Amino acid sequence: MSKLSRKKDILEAATLLFSRKGFRETSMSDLCRMTGVAEGTIFYHFKSKEELFISVLERLKQDILDEFQRYMEENRFRTGLDMVLGVARLYLHLAGLMQDRFLILHRHYPYELAEVNPVCRGHLEEIYKCFLDIFEKAIRKGKEDGSIGDVCAGKTAWILFSMVDGLVRFDTYNLYEAGSLYRELIESCRRILKNEKSRSGSSP
Repeated sequence: MSKLSRKKDILEAATLLFSRKGFRETSMSDLCRMTGVAEGTIFYHFKSKEELFISVLERLKQDILDEFQRYMEENRFRTGLDMVLGVARLYLHLAGLMQDRFLILHRHYPYELAEVNPVCRGHLEEIYKCFLDIFEKAIRKGKEDGSIGDVCAGKTAWILFSMVDGLVRFDTYNLYEAGSLYRELIESCRRILKNEKSRSGSSP
C-alpha cells in the first residue's frame, strides 16, 4: 500500500469515527483498529489528533466547494428564484450524500476549536461563505429579473440558509425526516422571496 493510499484510508476512517463518536471520544486505538495501521504510522502522516481533525475538515470543505462549483457550472437558471430553490435542493441533496461529514460539521467541537485555531476557523468560514454567497447571488439575480421582491439580499440569504441548514440538522440527529418537509420548505422560500407585482412561474 502506498503512503498516499494509507493517508487516504486514515482520513476516511477518521471521518467516520469523528462523525459517529465525536472528536474527544475517538481514540488513536480506534483509528488503528479501523485502518489496521500502527499508531506511529498515523502520527507519521499527522502530527496530532487535532491536525488529523483539521485535515478531515479541510477535505469536507473542498468536497462541498467542488460540488457547488460543479452544480453551478452544469445548471442554467431561468430566474433568480429558480436559482435559490435549486441551491436549497442541492444543499439537502449534499447533506444526504455526505451524511457522516455533515454530522462533523454539525457537532460542537469544530466551533470550539475555531475559537483558538485560525486554520479551523478559516475552513468553517469558507464553507459557510460558499453557501451564503450563492444564496445572495441568486437573490440579487431575482431582484434584477423580477422573480424576487424587494428584500435585503444579504440578510435574506442568512435567513434562507438558516432554514435549510436547520432542517438538515433535525435530519442529521434523527429528530425529524427532512424529506417530509421538503415541499413546505420550498414554499416557505417562495413566500419569503415572492414579488407581489410580478409572480414568475418557477418549476416546483
